[in-house]
Amino acid sequence: MSASHTEDYATDHPTRRRQRVHGNGRRTDEIFAGSLGAVEDPGINPIAGALNTQPKYVPSTTLTAPRWANTTVLSGDVAAAIGELKAKPAGELQVHGSGSLIRWLFDNQLVDEITLLTVPVVGPGLAAIPRHRPGHSA
Repeated sequence: MSASHTEDYATDHPTRRRQRVHGNGRRTDEIFAGSLGAVEDPGINPIAGALNTQPKYVPSTTLTAPRWANTTVLSGDVAAAIGELKAKPAGELQVHGSGSLIRWLFDNQLVDEITLLTVPVVGPGLAAIPRHRPGHSA
């Protein structure tokens, strides 16, 4: 994504404007905390500036002390906790990346809508939507 596309997404993309709460899996949260969370000047990176001010939720059984500001760890009945977040009128709960979390959300019928934006990623990753899912036709 070029700098101008990044700025457009952070400030003016319709999907971005609807987001009020951010969800991450533990690994993605740790990566984002070390990169986006470390940006102190929002003018340097508009996406970091936007995400750093929003509440973030991380379902995890291993994360106890998140490094990223405004992050709450969800444990216990995570499906119920996410259901409560979705019921609040504060805007969309969006997940960026976090293939394992997205798959878990599908499996627990917690996905209402998918808006797929593709951004080149360098390195290994986990498919958010598996090629073949039990009980679903290919």
